[in-house]
Amino acid sequence: MAEKKNTSKKKDSQAKTGSFMKELLSGTMVTEKIILKNLWYILLITLLAAIYIGNRFHAEKITRESTRLQREVKDLRAESLATSADLMYLSRQSEVYDLVRERGLNLEELKTSPFKLLVDKK
Repeated sequence: MAEKKNTSKKKDSQAKTGSFMKELLSGTMVTEKIILKNLWYILLITLLAAIYIGNRFHAEKITRESTRLQREVKDLRAESLATSADLMYLSRQSEVYDLVRERGLNLEELKTSPFKLLVDKK
C-alpha cells in the first residue's frame, strides 16, 4: 500500500510538471492563471507607476520654475543696485548744482546756513 502512495505521488508530480510546462509553452498559464489571479495587483502597480511618472514631471516643472525665478531675482537685484547707485550719484550736491545750471532754472545755492522760524503761540 505504501508503494502505491509513492507511485501515485510520482505520477502526480510528473503530471504537474508536465502540465506546468505545457501551460507555460501554450500561454494559458500566463494569460489565465497569473494575470487574472493578480489583476488587482497589476492595476495597482500600473496606477502607482503613472502617479510616479506624473510626480516626476511635476517636480521637474517646479525645479525649472524655481531656477527661472532665482535668475529673475538675481537680475532684478543687480538692476536695483545699479539704479540705487545712479540715484546716489545724481543726488550729490555738485551734480544737482550742475543739472540746475544746465537746465537754466535760475536757482542759486544758499550762501548762509538755514535758520529756524519761531512763532509765539498765544
